[in-house]
Amino acid sequence: MIDSIAIIFAGGKSSRMGKDKALLPFGGFSTLSEYQYNRLSKIFKRVYISAKSNKFNFRADIIKDNYKTSSPLVALISIFENLDIDEVFILSVDAPFISKEIIERLYREADLSSTIIVASSLHGLEPLCGIYRKEILDLAKEFLKADNHKLTSLIKSSNHQIVKFNLSKEFTNLNREEDYKKAISTLI
Repeated sequence: MIDSIAIIFAGGKSSRMGKDKALLPFGGFSTLSEYQYNRLSKIFKRVYISAKSNKFNFRADIIKDNYKTSSPLVALISIFENLDIDEVFILSVDAPFISKEIIERLYREADLSSTIIVASSLHGLEPLCGIYRKEILDLAKEFLKADNHKLTSLIKSSNHQIVKFNLSKEFTNLNREEDYKKAISTLI
């Protein structure tokens, strides 16, 4: 078990899906959020869900955003403002194929001097699969003040480390209805 905290980012607008993907049934669970929560609870000491509200039908610790704007940057800032922690692993709710081995490799290869350690797949940089350290908070707040919500920009502006994975399927995001249907069919 990894002696750290994992946060599932489930506060997005799901505009490409057309409905809240965090609440779609998945993998024998009533929601994708519950599936991810259950899975990460077997890997991490503690798991939270980051969202605008507690919209979930299962028991979980929720970290609500401290700001009206919806973005992963806002979620990241809210996490470090609400929890007294030095680092956190974040994973998007719509990335259900990120394996324990991928997560363990990120921790194994993490450079102690880096403030952000993220995965890179055959799709490119994976900002919602990585380790973020509290030292990034001031810079993240500067980005928020400048209305720049792109985590990729934050990563590139920080002391970061990229861990490369020569993988594609594992980093599939369920952004659209067809992605979700394809993912469901692979579970059967």
